[in-house]
Amino acid sequence: MKLAMLSPEITPFAKTGGLADVVGTLSIALAQRGHEVLLIMPAYRSVLNGPFALDESGMQLAIPLGTRTEKASVIRTRAGQNVAVYFVRADHYFDRDFLYGTAHGDFPDNAARFAFFSRAALEILRRQPVDIIHCHDWQAALGIVFLKAQGSRYPEIASAKTVLTAHNLGFQGIFHESNWPLLDLDRSYFSPRQLEFYGNINFLKGALVTADKITTVSPTYAREIMSAEQGFGLQGILQQRAADVVGILNGVDYSEWNPETDPFIAQRYCEGSLTGKSLCKEKLQANLGLPVESTVPLLGMISRLTSQKGFDLVQKIFDQLMEQPLQMVLLGSGEPRYESFFTHAAARFPEKFAARTGFDEALAHQIEAGADIFLMPSLYEPCGLNQMFSLKYGTIPIVRDVGGLKDTVDDYHAERGTGTGFIFHPYEPQALAATIERALRVFNDRRAWTAMIHRAMRMDFSWDRSAQTYDSLYEQIFALGRSP
Repeated sequence: MKLAMLSPEITPFAKTGGLADVVGTLSIALAQRGHEVLLIMPAYRSVLNGPFALDESGMQLAIPLGTRTEKASVIRTRAGQNVAVYFVRADHYFDRDFLYGTAHGDFPDNAARFAFFSRAALEILRRQPVDIIHCHDWQAALGIVFLKAQGSRYPEIASAKTVLTAHNLGFQGIFHESNWPLLDLDRSYFSPRQLEFYGNINFLKGALVTADKITTVSPTYAREIMSAEQGFGLQGILQQRAADVVGILNGVDYSEWNPETDPFIAQRYCEGSLTGKSLCKEKLQANLGLPVESTVPLLGMISRLTSQKGFDLVQKIFDQLMEQPLQMVLLGSGEPRYESFFTHAAARFPEKFAARTGFDEALAHQIEAGADIFLMPSLYEPCGLNQMFSLKYGTIPIVRDVGGLKDTVDDYHAERGTGTGFIFHPYEPQALAATIERALRVFNDRRAWTAMIHRAMRMDFSWDRSAQTYDSLYEQIFALGRSP
């Protein structure tokens, strides 16, 4: 089949999180399965200034946006061997240092930017018709809405089937009603059955209502978003569409995340020979200014510093953790309150805790390889990738039993000799503290710990299985269409 993916970010061209990795790797996996895959995303500054072989497509677009018409050109490149990538170039919208906003908040014209992007993507597809249009997150969601509501504008693709992947229901693209003219839709679509959401416009909701199929990024998260706790106000719609909602676990790109081939780590290693992991730990401790002590458990965290990722729990038990026989390293950026807290904590406990603000690709790999334990105590986690990276590197994850964390980590059971990590349930500081203490006790049992490392490293979360599931979904909707 011919497939098009519309996404606001794609690795390696632009990235703020796991969404970019998913689209970049999934598209290549699908191409390897024989599909013709086309990607569309905005031409951000990172694209224009990046090390990519770009050329002009010759397409010039005129996009209606409210009372005006906006112009765009289209540039292109390739991902992997066989994936075509088209970029919508409109510098006044996308040639910026950041994708969606700054530390001070979202860009005020995001409604216009991504309504424009969605219409431009459909114009590209009129010239490159496909069988399936797969949109990712709220920034691309209007592509489905526009196609379903105004198919006569896009006759070449009016019969294309549509898939929406909601990577995180916490981000929906909610805008003030005053932005409605930008959408150039009949006013009847501003209703509770369509895009209206408590008096505002909700881009994601529009696609949840109209897409032929809806996917999320793990089976457990697909169930969780039906609840009030994790549906973020959209659980009613998702319950109505339950037959069309599919949870497909994200995969991992083992060509990038593999201790046997990783160019960033001090020494490569594999399940059959863990000597290199010990050296990676020593180098990480030394590079971050921590005492080089092989017998002290080293805990790692790599994350956006937000409450969703469980940092309020970590903050509340931090001094208690520092009383334990352990070391801890953190890499991430996010909410100023957490950045400030952990920066000061590193100064308070220089022998036990090291923090680096921002993102450092090499250091991220070095933490995955050098840490003994990886903390991921998320409030909610649609899929999560770092726990899967950690398993591959023999770094034992501590996670909460939500979303993709629950689907990928098996809780340790001493009597049965099973498990690949440690899981806690109540979102409470002491539940996390007790689970860390449980992990530390097992760490001191070297035979049990080494056996768990071997089990963890044997887990396989490659894209092959996930791509096959997407393949089956595409075949299903291509053959049958949406049920009446």
